[in-house]
Amino acid sequence: MNAVTSDEQIKVMIVEDSLTARTMLKNMIETQPDLKVVDMAKDPFDAAEKMRKGLPDVMLLDVEMPRMDGLTFLRRIMAQHPMPVVICSNHTEKGSSASMKALEMGAVEVLAKSSIGALSKDDHGMNRVCDAVRAAAHARVSPKARKRRPPARDVKPLKKETADVIMAARSPNAPPVLRTPPVIGIGASTGGTEALAKMLQMLPADSPPIAIVQHMPEKFTEAFANRLNKLCAINISEARDGDKMTRGMAVVAPGSHHIILERSGRDYICRVIDGPPVSRHRPSVDVLFRSLSIQAGGNAMGVIMTGMGDDGAQSLLEMRQAGATTLAQNEESCVVYGMPREAVERGAAENAVHLNKIAEHIQAFDRNHLGHIAARGVR
Repeated sequence: MNAVTSDEQIKVMIVEDSLTARTMLKNMIETQPDLKVVDMAKDPFDAAEKMRKGLPDVMLLDVEMPRMDGLTFLRRIMAQHPMPVVICSNHTEKGSSASMKALEMGAVEVLAKSSIGALSKDDHGMNRVCDAVRAAAHARVSPKARKRRPPARDVKPLKKETADVIMAARSPNAPPVLRTPPVIGIGASTGGTEALAKMLQMLPADSPPIAIVQHMPEKFTEAFANRLNKLCAINISEARDGDKMTRGMAVVAPGSHHIILERSGRDYICRVIDGPPVSRHRPSVDVLFRSLSIQAGGNAMGVIMTGMGDDGAQSLLEMRQAGATTLAQNEESCVVYGMPREAVERGAAENAVHLNKIAEHIQAFDRNHLGHIAARGVR
């Protein structure tokens, strides 16, 4: 196989006031042959001067820096030279709030500094950084944004676990799940924060219960859920173990744990569980969707939205095989058409629809399912 050439490498600029953090990020990124750090800057003024020589493919940007804060610099970047930006933020309430604002302004990913860890001690931290850079490089940050070519073939895929490490797949011979009220599972990654905000605002207050996995670090998911709750008619919160899934509510998986749904009579209970990363993510869409294939079967609808990689695709297929209704966001409306593409290509998604139509499909599924229950006299 041919080696990765300089033209195929994703060129990264790191803007961070801490020399230690800059060096750590650079060491992590350059373990991968398809990634290259082309410049490092100690603050936005330093970065602006270096950008005169050429623009990177992706920028890693700290939000708390001297002379000019990261949000101000991000606003100027998006106005003058729109590019994929990954935010690196402290694991604090202030940092989480700033990160939410950055995502609203056009940043495509968020990394928590405290969860990155040293390369020698935390391979998951390295994977998280490298995956975020790759995802950002494929993101559409403007209507005319050019998609990058796929990584060279000799770039070895990083190790990843499947949902098997959490629970066994549903047996093909398992009997159909008895009818219950409907429940919705949604998975998203890069670009998902704004896509989810837009879609969930279209749902009425009496929508079926929704469990959401959005790839984000711990603490940031709480800030994200709080933001959604202010925007939407349904009640949205970060998931807590034992939450009863009722109409008009949605839960967002915590950034450090998986969530699954368990059957309790005709109801569903959310469980927040520990476990290794699955598909290199914790929380993982595959874990949530597998639980729905086992516990809910045809009572569930699975929706996979914008994001890099393949998390959720296999278990969405398992949901469909169990009788669930399955949906993928279409390429046109995705920031990154990765996870939905995998779902479509594996035959996991029955339909691929525009972001603006997903809420309509959820409501149609809800009406049809409740109609079947009423017709059969199930109570």
